[in-house]
Amino acid sequence: MRRHAFRAMGTEISVLLDDETTAAAGDRAIGAVADIFAAEEQRCSRFRPDSELSMVNASAGSTITVSAPLADLLRFSLRQAAESAGLFDPTVLGAVVAAGYDRDFDEVIAGARDRLHPPVACGRWGEVELQGRELRLPRGVGVDLGGVAKGWTVDLAAVAAVAEGVRWVVVNAGGDLRVAGDAPPVEVAIDDPAERGSSIARLSVAAGAVATSSTARRAWGPGAHHLIDPRTGAPSDTGIVQASVWAPTCALAEIAAKRALLGGRLGSDPAVVVTGGGDVVTNVESAEAAA
Repeated sequence: MRRHAFRAMGTEISVLLDDETTAAAGDRAIGAVADIFAAEEQRCSRFRPDSELSMVNASAGSTITVSAPLADLLRFSLRQAAESAGLFDPTVLGAVVAAGYDRDFDEVIAGARDRLHPPVACGRWGEVELQGRELRLPRGVGVDLGGVAKGWTVDLAAVAAVAEGVRWVVVNAGGDLRVAGDAPPVEVAIDDPAERGSSIARLSVAAGAVATSSTARRAWGPGAHHLIDPRTGAPSDTGIVQASVWAPTCALAEIAAKRALLGGRLGSDPAVVVTGGGDVVTNVESAEAAA
């Protein structure tokens, strides 16, 4: 395989290509992936004051026109919120900030937290108005697209890479990955949330995507992490500390992983979950069949 890596969205992005791909097609594919990540990070980052998402959040209470790509992602996110009865909620920004994730994660773990704020109520996704490209957030509501934006970008990048003439590609963003094209089975290691650098399982994936949600990935203290339970407005404490899920796209896998972790149980999607006690629970046979 040909491999290329770079950093974006606060994580390492790796691109694996078919080794029979011509050098020119491979270069074009890698360039397309890098360009898409740069564009979507600029669009969706809540840490960049000049990002489109930051401008959207600053305009809460008013109707504004957003770009077509952001409108598509917001529409997808609101639909997933409705289908999960709010277990996935893109309007958790206030709760995430109150929990302590109020700056880029590298800065969060480098700085001391003097005092965290009480949990902030969520669940206002149903009040978001989106008609075409016209968007209105309720006053006092902020959107955090986080992992779903990363999964969405992985999907865009994988499809774009194949369109450049490569036979197959794997785009991996910090463990959330999409396989596209006519790929051989790719072995995917599921990280051990309790021991960095170790794995608890391996999946063989020849199509689709795998995404992981974990309370250990972005944590800055006991019970302090970025995965907010919309029902409480506080960091999740459901007994599940990590969920890895296979789905046809990385965006859908991201949503399914969050639903499994926040719901505290395996859903119908092929998954591997880890409990707070270290038990590994899986329907891996169906995961292998689906993959």
